[in-house]
Amino acid sequence: MSKNKSSRIALITGGSSGIGFAIAKKLAHEGLTALVADVAKPTSTPEGIVFKACNVSNGDDINELYDWTIKNFGHPEFLILNAGRGIQEKLTEGDPEKWKEILDTNLLGALRTIRAFTPHMLSQKKGNVVFISSVAANQPHPYGGVYAASKTALEVIAETLRLETLPHLNVTVVSPGIVDTAFYEHQISGHTSVEEMGMGAISPEEIAEDVWYALNKKLGTSINKIITRPTLQQF
Repeated sequence: MSKNKSSRIALITGGSSGIGFAIAKKLAHEGLTALVADVAKPTSTPEGIVFKACNVSNGDDINELYDWTIKNFGHPEFLILNAGRGIQEKLTEGDPEKWKEILDTNLLGALRTIRAFTPHMLSQKKGNVVFISSVAANQPHPYGGVYAASKTALEVIAETLRLETLPHLNVTVVSPGIVDTAFYEHQISGHTSVEEMGMGAISPEEIAEDVWYALNKKLGTSINKIITRPTLQQF
């Protein structure tokens, strides 16, 4: 692997499928080097996309990801925190060990990645951090408490990062509604599907376009939150 520190670098966690992969493809199409960090390899790796195995819930994996990124590519200008999993369990009946897994991935995974990669951005007084959240944030609903809590906490972290790094870093939260991906199939528990919800779905490419829009605002202007969902979605 050749070392290339002249390219614009974006790191996407959870970028091997769904929204993350759509973002990686968009950024690669726009001429960036898109580094995809995920537990599974993408089914294809178009030009401009490079895969690195990484479980964001594991601190050693994040340290290895950081070292590998800096050695081979340099410091990322864009950090897309997308890694996450879903769960549907009743609080009075569910498995706390599964809840811990959700929080380790959805929340602590983002925190670990922030801790590793943002200090250099701050030292350079520039950089963009995008959090992929969900309309489930701040929306208590039956069987969705743990997932909603993880995304609510993620948005608090995002706003805190924005305040702590003013005026140097741009921080954006992108909160999708129902997206046509395999997300629901890969939940730790629960069986909801896009079809069962009956409110339609947007494509992951639409979210990728939102991310690209946020990354390209003129200097001195920040897009701090974007919510995109099917018109028929009720929450």
